Amino acid sequence: MFYYLFQWLDAEFNIPGTGLFQYISFRAACCFICSMLIVIIFGKSFIRAMHRYGIGEETRDDEREKQGTPTMGGLLIIIAILIPTLLFARPDNIYILIMIGTTLWLGLIGFIDDYIKVFKHDKKGLPGKFKVIGQVALGLVVGLMLIYHPDIASTKTTIPFIKNTEFDYSWLVSWIGDGAEKYTVLIYVPICIFIITAISNASNLTDGIDGLATASGAIMGGTLAIIGWLSSNIIMARYLNIVYLSQASELTMFMSSFIGALLGFLWYNTHPATIFMGDTGSLTIGGIIAVFALLIRKELLLPLLCGIYVAEDASVILQRWGCKIYRFRHKLPANEEVPIEKRIFRYTPLHHNYQHKHRNDGKSLNDEKIVQRFTIIGILLAIATIVSFKLR
Repeated sequence: MFYYLFQWLDAEFNIPGTGLFQYISFRAACCFICSMLIVIIFGKSFIRAMHRYGIGEETRDDEREKQGTPTMGGLLIIIAILIPTLLFARPDNIYILIMIGTTLWLGLIGFIDDYIKVFKHDKKGLPGKFKVIGQVALGLVVGLMLIYHPDIASTKTTIPFIKNTEFDYSWLVSWIGDGAEKYTVLIYVPICIFIITAISNASNLTDGIDGLATASGAIMGGTLAIIGWLSSNIIMARYLNIVYLSQASELTMFMSSFIGALLGFLWYNTHPATIFMGDTGSLTIGGIIAVFALLIRKELLLPLLCGIYVAEDASVILQRWGCKIYRFRHKLPANEEVPIEKRIFRYTPLHHNYQHKHRNDGKSLNDEKIVQRFTIIGILLAIATIVSFKLR
């Protein structure tokens, strides 16, 4: 919005300073500062309003100290992302439109889940199958847009650690023969669905300790923002031998707003948290990261960049199958709890395993140390992701 306003002012009146809005770096900085200030300034009022209406978290019995802490803080994050994006980015840019749609759609799914938990007092929330249906629908739309929209149509991506190679998903159906390209949709769209569903759910699993999902998301978002800017700069894209995306520069504004919103939320979400993001925030954060990576054609970097998400997801999957195998071998009912000493992990997702490790040893919980160590690992993974462009 401001982009076009100041472009007009600069062209018509040549007012000093209006030309600054032509620079990506300036608008990105404005988005970052604006989104952070929105959360920090309005955060207290938001928390008070949540207390007033009794919108609090219902936790496990072993976390009674968190009982009643306001939730649905993801609403604040979403507002802080969208307002600066609409103000400083070009709202007619297809990349921005897809990211706004992603934010609103996953935010709605998460909001419904939180609403059921808080107002209907159903701890299970929205049934998992409906969450997955929503994520699949998003993946379907994003995948089709990436293939067929005239401004971004492509099925190419960057392969990490391999030089002078752009992978085209159409190669996977090349065995069909002439005209095989039109069948690429049958491969590419399911891949998009899988990535969005996996990363969104992994972010949801990571949201279990004060500040963990917020800090992890900010690190991943910051890394993707850098990569997105490099991909939209023709000189840097050629130098690093990555896919060049001429219109993707506007994504820098969106991701700057995303990072600012998360860091602002971290102001209130660090231990002891005075507000939780709920599924409204956690599902949205993961979805934003997944869709952003798909848009800049760097989705193959996600296993490295999102290593924390992968570990959280893997711990749950391994635990579930480990318990199933144990019950099968001992002929136990499907609903019978497996003894802790027979499990692969004490508890899952992975961060809960470290929480209970301290508890079982008779030590006091130290959530801050767990979050700090996960954050350090996240930073190392982010550095490794960026460095991978030169290790080719």
